[in-house]
Amino acid sequence: MAISKTYEPKAIEEKWYQYWLDHKFFHSEPDEREPYTIVIPPPNVTGVLHMGHMLNNTIQDILIRKARMEGKNACWVPGTDHASIATEAKVVAMLKEQGIAKKDLSRDEFLKYCWEWTEKYGGIILHQLKKLGCSCDWDRTDFTMNPAYYKAVTDVFVDLYHKGYIYRGARMINWDPAGKTALSDEEVIYKEVNSKLYFVKYRIKDSDEFVTIATTRPETILGDTAICIHPEDARYTHLHGKKALVPIINREIPIILDEYVSMEFGTGCLKVTPAHDLNDYELGQKHKLETIDTLNEDGTLSEAAQAPQYIGKDRFVVRKEIALELEALGHIVKIEDYKNQVGTSERTGAVIEPRISTQWFIAMKEFSKPALENVLNDEVQFHPTKFKNMYRSWMENVKDWCISRQLWWGHRIPAYYLPDGDFVVAKTPEEALQLAQEKNPNLQMEDLRQDEDVLDTWASSWLWPLQLFNGLENPENKEIKYYYPTSTLVTGFDIIFFWVARMIIAGYEYRQEKPFKNVYFTGMVRDKQRRKMSKSLGNSPDPIELMEQFSTDGVRSGILFSSPAGNDLLFDEKLCEQGRNFANKIWNSFRLIHGWEIDQGLTPQHETAITWFEAALNQAIIEMEAYYVDFRISDALMTIYKLFWTDAFCAWYLEIIKPEQGKGLDVQTYQKTIEFFEKLLKLLHPFMPFITEEIWQEIAERKEGDSISIASYPQAEAIPDKTILAEAEVVFEVITQIRNTRNAKQISPKVALDLKIKTQEKALFERFGTIIQKLSNIQNLDFVEDALEGAAGFLVKNHEFFIPIEGQIDVEKELEKLQKDLEYQKGFLMSVEKKLGNERFVSNAKPEVVEAEKQKKADAESKIKALEESISALSR
Repeated sequence: MAISKTYEPKAIEEKWYQYWLDHKFFHSEPDEREPYTIVIPPPNVTGVLHMGHMLNNTIQDILIRKARMEGKNACWVPGTDHASIATEAKVVAMLKEQGIAKKDLSRDEFLKYCWEWTEKYGGIILHQLKKLGCSCDWDRTDFTMNPAYYKAVTDVFVDLYHKGYIYRGARMINWDPAGKTALSDEEVIYKEVNSKLYFVKYRIKDSDEFVTIATTRPETILGDTAICIHPEDARYTHLHGKKALVPIINREIPIILDEYVSMEFGTGCLKVTPAHDLNDYELGQKHKLETIDTLNEDGTLSEAAQAPQYIGKDRFVVRKEIALELEALGHIVKIEDYKNQVGTSERTGAVIEPRISTQWFIAMKEFSKPALENVLNDEVQFHPTKFKNMYRSWMENVKDWCISRQLWWGHRIPAYYLPDGDFVVAKTPEEALQLAQEKNPNLQMEDLRQDEDVLDTWASSWLWPLQLFNGLENPENKEIKYYYPTSTLVTGFDIIFFWVARMIIAGYEYRQEKPFKNVYFTGMVRDKQRRKMSKSLGNSPDPIELMEQFSTDGVRSGILFSSPAGNDLLFDEKLCEQGRNFANKIWNSFRLIHGWEIDQGLTPQHETAITWFEAALNQAIIEMEAYYVDFRISDALMTIYKLFWTDAFCAWYLEIIKPEQGKGLDVQTYQKTIEFFEKLLKLLHPFMPFITEEIWQEIAERKEGDSISIASYPQAEAIPDKTILAEAEVVFEVITQIRNTRNAKQISPKVALDLKIKTQEKALFERFGTIIQKLSNIQNLDFVEDALEGAAGFLVKNHEFFIPIEGQIDVEKELEKLQKDLEYQKGFLMSVEKKLGNERFVSNAKPEVVEAEKQKKADAESKIKALEESISALSR
């Protein structure tokens, strides 16, 4: 069969992915095999593939494909997250374009639009994952708003409420004015911004005296309810018990004393705004201060501000206007430029407002202890382990989790309010009525009102590994008992607290078991300037376009060429180009082998090359396995990359065995080469599934239903022969030096040369002699006892080599070049000897550093000896 000259990925990728689906290679059912389970970090249902997804899912696919080839029952469960804040924001924006406001819709009407949006866009990212080659069990695809999942989330809420872990209360929370919802601490992203620091004068009541207070938020002045000073601050002793006036509105506020205030910081005076700052809130609670919330939920000034000129205006507009008014009234002492950290919403980007609000919380302190203990003792293993410290720090200082969100799209909180303001928590309205009637027998269903809020998205996805196998509704079913705990979680370190910690908490609460054995943390994908990739910066390429341009295999391998676990990946399209070039190299090597004629009459010719490559292959398999165990996936890829292309198979092995023009290859060598090639393809398959399947199907006769994706993964068949690997390294360096000599002397590769070797290890070069001759165009290879006159020489290890070049080069020019090299080496030797002669250096340097310098000295001396002998030989 004719093989196309170039690799055409598009048709091949579509063909083989459909073939895999048709034969159900990705589907899993419990059986007697060892399970290997991964649950996908569920992408947002309305999302599209980005570079972070591509990295994360490529790694998951590599792990699951390798496990499948190892004979394990590989199960990779896909699914999507309903993403309350992000999805609702998109639906609201869509409705706005149609002239429809959310406030004009009933809850059911709005949710209908949300479901329409989800059904229209929800499958996009899953389709894109298929294009990436992800071998998920698509029959198991789940969604966090599916009925069974919804029920499990509700049941867990009710269970934790009755256990006393969930409570409702008024507390200072993070408020997103754009999303109009509460956020947990982990959903707040702090950014350094350029601000202004306003020094504002507050007049003391019944006095002409002022105190000056610095603030970056003058719009909150209208909510001040006290000024706080340190009780021992001598500057303000005379103000104890006095009152001050809030600028502009002249409302009286007390001057309170508290050691919380630093006498050294700023002016030593602190304005206290309990409704708009967490620390101020705690001070307010301690001193029983009034709390005045001057902001509406959308970030505009409320009537409580008592300043009609600002009511209804955006907080940042008011900031500018109130600064001008304060200045006009003589209340501004000065304004300075100031850099500070400002909290922003992870989802909407809006600046967060601290706000007192009645919300639902999970008490985390006791609840989370098993999840901390079992990471610290490596029952759950983190890769890299450095993230254990980050995890421990967060878990030891864990705060209660605010789980309610002021949204409609999501899992509605199963709390039902009675007419008197009391409430009950129940799985269904019917159960709620029963509980309510225990409090008041006269109540009817219409008297109950379900909580309007929904749960934080993470308060549903934390059940992901449990509920995908129905472990909450039916904890003894065969799937949860077989697949749980799952094998590996692959995720970004940025959601270690959002998701990873909480899944571990849920696992120990509901199965007294870890949810996964290993957690592999990927780094952040950044551009060459180390900027995080984002649409706003325009530095994030479209993964689909990359796959169209460089092939899926090219992009998959390209993104992993520089992706160490837990460290950021500096993405460059050249990596994908490198991946595509690698795919082309694989294809061309297949074409080369496929085009060779087999000569049945030839005796085996390449035993040495076969023995060497077998050792190199076994060595690579062992190295790759060690990298997999340590989750050094990039290193595993680089090992097979170098083995296949730059260091062994293409660079040397195929060149050694390649028949001369018009001649054939012996049967044994061909069969071993095909065997090697198949093993290389299998090692490459998890990284580059499409091209490996195409070539594997072509390289030998297969039957319908065969696939490399279920073929056995290669194992090292013997302990690698270290001797032949070391010998081959010497031989390949010799060949390289001969080629370099040709280039330096401008001798054509077509000119056959002689090679003289001065060595104590003749057997090495006798074993590899024909290989050196073939790859270097050496006609005669002989051994000598002394340096050869009139020859170009070089040194490899402790072996000396001489190439007679009389009549083929300009002796004068060559002597001049050798003399320059000699002078350089002598100068280098002097510098090394000077360093080694320095007692301070030898005493203080690490032993390995001193040893390296000694090796440099020995190498320089050997090179000087070889150069002097070459000069002597040419000069005679």
